[in-house]
Parts: sequence; structure tokens; C-alpha cells
Amino acid sequence: MPADASRRPLGPRLLVPSAALLWGLHFSLLSPALALILATLYDASTADIGWSLAIYNTGGFIASIVLPAWADRHRTYLQMLMAAAVLTIALAAALAAVSTLPPATVALVVLGGPAGLGTTMLFAHLRDAGAATSTIVDTRAIISAAWMGGPPLATAIIGWTGPLGVLLALVVIALANIATTAVMMRGRRTGTADAPPAPARSPQGLPPGSRFATVLIIGAFVLFQATNATAMTFMALYVTGELGMDVLWAGIVLGVAAALEVPALMLIGRLGDRIPHLTLVAVGAVLAAVYYLGLAIVDGPVLLLVLQIPNALGFAAISGIGLALFQDLIPGAGMSTGLFMNARRVGAVLSGPIIAAGALPPLGERGVFVICGVLTLAGLALIPLAKRLAARRAEAAEA
Repeated sequence: MPADASRRPLGPRLLVPSAALLWGLHFSLLSPALALILATLYDASTADIGWSLAIYNTGGFIASIVLPAWADRHRTYLQMLMAAAVLTIALAAALAAVSTLPPATVALVVLGGPAGLGTTMLFAHLRDAGAATSTIVDTRAIISAAWMGGPPLATAIIGWTGPLGVLLALVVIALANIATTAVMMRGRRTGTADAPPAPARSPQGLPPGSRFATVLIIGAFVLFQATNATAMTFMALYVTGELGMDVLWAGIVLGVAAALEVPALMLIGRLGDRIPHLTLVAVGAVLAAVYYLGLAIVDGPVLLLVLQIPNALGFAAISGIGLALFQDLIPGAGMSTGLFMNARRVGAVLSGPIIAAGALPPLGERGVFVICGVLTLAGLALIPLAKRLAARRAEAAEA
């Protein structure tokens, strides 16, 4: 943790939590409603929506690599956060103004891609300001809490006012985001007469130039995120098909997992201030593997619910401490955070082939979770390997 963290306050006590809640609501409203917005406003077919969202996500992927790197060079995280809020308003206006899908897709790429970097820039700002691990993970927990209420709120708004109501809600949230960001920018200007010093490299950080080791770490988290996305996506089908339980149990299981996620993140965040991040991520990966392998043998609702405890703790370590670990290991607060966010996107793509493996006769649906457990342990093995390779490179450079 940067040595001068205490001299770089984050502002009023509720400022960062408020910003996290607002950005969490932003994405939890837009993401589940976007397909419905495209279908309703532009009469888009299912295939058209699929292509539009694929183009949009590709643009977002590129934006999340290019723009954070630019923010790292100029240390303009709060300015980029402000731009994301302003572009959200422009995106909502553009989607409301156009009448066909092609210009709407262009708006999603040009405006929505950069606007989607709000949480990335918020976490980059926290890292740049020297925030403790507990603060970073608590912020992640607030965003998770927003996702518990965002999708139901989005459907309620659509049912009451139609898809344009969601766009209006996004504008209101963006205006609030502009206000919170303006307060943070003013606090940064008045908190020190000079530009704040660059954050010190963490003692857990990789030596400069350890590119292959960095790739291994990113690969490990892609595996972690792929297995998590697989379990979440496949749960309803598994519960009703393989286990023969009512679909209601799938909702209960996912609801219990979501409810446990927030306290698990807060607990893990406190431990992250005292225990090395690499250790916590390793423990989280083991717990996640226990969860997946447990799913492969579960035969009733009781064990299914009990398994949500290691699931929540494993997810908290990988998703919460994992973000802090990326910021430790990869130079650049923006780039490290952007790469962590992209690991989830790539992992979601890989979850498709993992689920498809359930159709293979030797494996079956239970085999999907065996694969998840094996891939999680493989990801765990990549992290110490990356550290050893980085250490050898550093020794060779010194020699």
C-alpha cells in the first residue's frame, strides 16, 4: 500500500460509497434493460439485437484497454469519471432521438463504450489516492448491493413508463454522478497544492517488464471468471434438469448467493488489509473449487444452500481481493483495473464451451462443474508460477 496514503484523503466519508452506489445502479439498470430497449424502440429482431450487442461489447472491450492506458499516462481518473457521466447523458439522448438500430448501435459504441468505464475509473481513482484494500473491496460490495436492486427496478420502470423511462433514469443517475465527481475533483484540488505523488509500487508487485508473468495472472483470472459465469448461467438448468427440483429453488439459490456476497466482500476486505492478497486469492480459489466439486455431487436443496457459503467467500476473494491484486501486480491504476474488468468479459465468452461440454456423453451436466473445479485449480497454479517467473527475470536483470 502506498506509504503516503494517509496524506491523500478520499473526501467526505459517504462520497465514495455514494459514487459506487450510483455507478452500480447505472449498470444494473442498463445491462438487463438494453436488449428490451433495442427491441421496443427500434423493432429489432433477436438476431439484430445479438449483433448489435456483440458490436457494442467489442467497442467496450477496446475502450476499456485504450482509455485507461491514456488515463494512466495523464493521471486523469476523475476527469475520465466525469466524462463517463456526461457521455451517459449523451447516450440516453441519442438512443431516444434515433429511430433505427444502426445509428443506435453507433451511439452505443461511440458513447456507450467510454461511458461504461465509470466503475473502472472509480477504482483507478481509489488506487491512485492510496485507498486501503478494505475501502476498495467495500466499494465493490456496494456495487454488488446495487445489482440486487437494479434489475427489479429496471423492470418496474419499463412496466410503468416504457423503455424511455430507463433512459430518463440513467440521465438522473448521471447528473448525480456528475455532482459526486465534481466534489471529488474539488477535494483533490484543495487537498494538496501540488499534483499528488505517484502511488508507490506494492511490495507484492511484479518487477517492471514481467509481461509473460502478467499474462499468466490475467489468464488465471479469466479461468476464475469463466467458471463463475458458468455456474451462475447453468444453475437454473442444472437444478431443474439434473437435480429434478422446482425452478423456484434455482431462484432461491441465486438469491442466497447474492445475499451472502455483500457481507463476504466486507469480511474479505478487512482481511485484505492484514493478509497478503495472493494468499487470500489462493484461499478463494480453493473455496471456489470446493463449491464447484460440491455441485457435482449434490443431490438435494440442503447441501445446495450450504455450498453457497464457500461460493460467496470464494467469489469475494476472487472478485474483491482479485481487483486489489491486479492493482498490486500490474502497473497503472487504470490499466490494471481495466484488465481485471475485461477478464470477466472474456471469461463469460469461455463459459459457453464449458456449458456445451455437458452435452458430451462421458461428462453430462455434473461434469460441467467438475470441469469448473479443475479449471479453477489450474488458474490457482498459474499465479505462483507467474511470481516465480517474475522473480527469475528480476534476478537475471540484476546479474
